[in-house]
This record gives sequence, C-alpha cells and structure tokens, in this order.
Amino acid sequence: MNKDVDNINLAGQHTMDILESLPLNVRKRVEVIRAIESQHHELEAKFFKEIAVLEAKYQKLYQPLYSKRYLIVNGVVEAEGVAIEAAADHEDQTAKERGVPDFWLNALKNNEVLAEEITEHDEGALKYLRDIKWFRIHNSKGFKLEFYFDTNPFFKNSVLTKIYHMIDQDEPKNAAGTEIEWYQAKCLTQKILKKKRKNGSKNSKPLSKTENCKSFFNFFSLPQVPKDDEDIDEEAAEELKNQKRQDYDIGSTIRYKIIPHAVSWFMGKAI
Repeated sequence: MNKDVDNINLAGQHTMDILESLPLNVRKRVEVIRAIESQHHELEAKFFKEIAVLEAKYQKLYQPLYSKRYLIVNGVVEAEGVAIEAAADHEDQTAKERGVPDFWLNALKNNEVLAEEITEHDEGALKYLRDIKWFRIHNSKGFKLEFYFDTNPFFKNSVLTKIYHMIDQDEPKNAAGTEIEWYQAKCLTQKILKKKRKNGSKNSKPLSKTENCKSFFNFFSLPQVPKDDEDIDEEAAEELKNQKRQDYDIGSTIRYKIIPHAVSWFMGKAI
C-alpha cells in the first residue's frame, strides 16, 4: 500500500517537474489542455457505466441461448432433426453418441492464446469440461469465470473459478482462483522427478523431487508475490507484471471470445 502511495507521489512530482520546465505561456496552454482532458475522463467514466448497464441487459438475453447450447453439447436434449437422421442410418455407430464430444476442449485449443497453455496431459482433464460461464461482479468492474466439470479421475472439484478485480476497464488489480483438489498422482501442474541414489548408499529407494510444470490448470493458481515489496528486484517485478498481463489475457480471451463464439472456435473458425 505504501509503495502505491509512493508511486502516486512520484508521478505527481514528475508532472510538476515537466510543467515547471516549460515556458510560462506553454505551461498555461498545457494546463488548459489538461482541463479539457479531465472533462474527457468524466465523459469516459459515464461511457463505461452505460456500457456496463447495456452489457448486463444483453447478458440476460444471451443466457437462454447459452442454456440451449449447454443442453445440446452435453446430450441432455437432442438437436432438432438429429433423431430422424440417426434412425435412417442404423450402421452409423456415432449416431448412438449423444452431445458433442470434446466441444470445449477443441474450442479452447483452436484459440492461439489458449493453445499455448494446453498440454497433451491437460487434454485428458479438459475432455470432462461441460460448460464455461462468466458473471460480472456486483459493485465492481471485475468479473468471474466458472468452469463446470463432470466427475473425473483428475480432481474432486465440480466447478473451478477465476475472479478478476479491476482497476479500470482493461487493467486488473488482482485475481483469485480455485484451489484444485487433485487426486493422488493426478496433479497436472506438478511432476515428480526421480533420481537414482549414489552407489554405495544403504537406501536403494530413488530420490524424488516435485517440480512445477506447464499446464492450463496453472490458470487457477497465482504467481507467488513476496509480502514485502522491497524483496522484489526490478527484473522479478517485470516478470511478475508480464505474468499478470498474460493471465488477464487468458481470462479476457475466454470471456470475450470463447464463451460467446464457442462453436466457431470448435470448428476452427477464429472470431
């Protein structure tokens, strides 16, 4: 918190330094332009408020469509005309299969931002993904993503969530994710490395070490940030900033692209 205040103070001092370096007449013109920009900020704030209201209105209108998609994707109901066609083709074994297998897995994989995060091991778990939803957080600029899973051999959770608290429209303040309850030896975000002991060791059991590894499911965990900001050097701070930016890029891609246009991504047609 103190560091944020210090940054604000430094920014204010920097602004004053720039103004004082200008000739008097130029400084006055810049002050007038700053006042104009301040008016723009006020209008922009109203714009985003109205956008939020409009977005909430249409989000309610979208819900019945998302519900229909969910029912068909998961084989709860049959799409119109499918039953008739299936009955006419008794030899087609796939006609007995309900829903759209691997719908969300393939929709996610066909987006280049998300494909970078999905490993071959992740695919086994993502086959159990039944639906993805997003919700605006009340009294906040943030939003929540919810991932619904069938019972699976990887983890106990039926729903995994990711919440973003926002400073501004495209600037996340912080994020929080579900702690995944992995079944034994099924964790996809860590791998166990085994190493033979040195010759002559009385204990013949191999040494083992747990190491973090790449996985889409790292999306639900957060980068470890030292409690004391002074413990972070400039390079580490920049790396942390990049991780947060990449994390938000993944979340916003799912919210704005995958959820509303899932079938287009499933078919490999980028939106």
